[in-house]
Amino acid sequence: MTAVRLADVIAALDAAYPPQLAESWDSVGLVCGDPAEPVSRVLFAVDATAGVVDEAIEWGAQALVVHHPLLLRGVDTVAADTPKGALLHRLIRSGCALFSAHTNADSADPGVSDALAAAIGLTVTGPLDPKPVAAVDKWEITVPRTHSAEVLAALFAAGAGAGGNYSDAAWRVEGTAQYRPLDGANPALGAIGELHSATEDRLEVVAPPSRRAAVLAALRAAHPYEEPAYHVTERAALASGLGIGRIGELPAPESLREFTARVRKALPETTWGVRAAGDPDRVIKTVAVCGGAGDSFLGKVSRLGVDAYVTSDLRHHPADEHLRAGGPALVDAAHWATEFPWCAQAEGIVRAALPGLETRVSTLRTDPWTLGVADC
Repeated sequence: MTAVRLADVIAALDAAYPPQLAESWDSVGLVCGDPAEPVSRVLFAVDATAGVVDEAIEWGAQALVVHHPLLLRGVDTVAADTPKGALLHRLIRSGCALFSAHTNADSADPGVSDALAAAIGLTVTGPLDPKPVAAVDKWEITVPRTHSAEVLAALFAAGAGAGGNYSDAAWRVEGTAQYRPLDGANPALGAIGELHSATEDRLEVVAPPSRRAAVLAALRAAHPYEEPAYHVTERAALASGLGIGRIGELPAPESLREFTARVRKALPETTWGVRAAGDPDRVIKTVAVCGGAGDSFLGKVSRLGVDAYVTSDLRHHPADEHLRAGGPALVDAAHWATEFPWCAQAEGIVRAALPGLETRVSTLRTDPWTLGVADC
């Protein structure tokens, strides 16, 4: 049986949480570790804290997969006498890699907020903040059959014909073309003033808009005609299941008081707990969720007309203004708690792709709040 390598684990995670979905400011992927090294145990957690690193090393894990990047902001040292450097040195010395899937896991389908929605018992109907499918160009080109292969090869080399896990993709259909060269033309086929017809192929390929100049240059260089016939159509950006947050529905309506209790029961216990803002008797049926800090979407959830919004790190003034404007009820839980359900999702993805691995989710609470004082 072929040993599982760290590269195989990375491939499984990248397939589920494509790195290109990450926000431009984010830092995702492999932090330390050799992709060629064998892996038999993988630990999953929200944060790479000292306690989680201890657990990974003591359990003998060769990979630690986390949601929050350890090195999100720029650093100029990972010396062993710095807090984060010390963790990296311990991981490297113990042969344990560190990998993070952050905003790419937030926007993936399924992703962090799908796991949160499932824990609460929602039926997901779509993303809260959809990420559109990238636009793509479709090129339609006519070329003499004798030059079809040559032109296609040039288009592929220029970046056309690729999509997902496929390359060299094209559509080809035979037809009859006609044209009349006029004075000043230098036709490869036909004569000045005479109507010429020829058997040609119509080629269709797709390419990213960013490759337009390269594809056109390759087309002109490889095509035998001085004036190649071509047409470019850009596909409109389409909605998808990708994006931050999720919208969902409860199995049956319930009061905000009951719904808040549902959320508290679904999530791991924290000092922060779960708190709600709004009329306790308000009827809740449709719900928006966003794992992690989500107050930047308060305006959007108001426009969507949902009954409640579950997220974390809500602040006093934005929450107060949101409620004054008639927005949905708010349910605020600990940041770590709203993202913890993702760990089991990521573990399941890796186990399904690599069933020979031994995996587990760390149950250590990495929420930084450690003490709560109730009314005395």
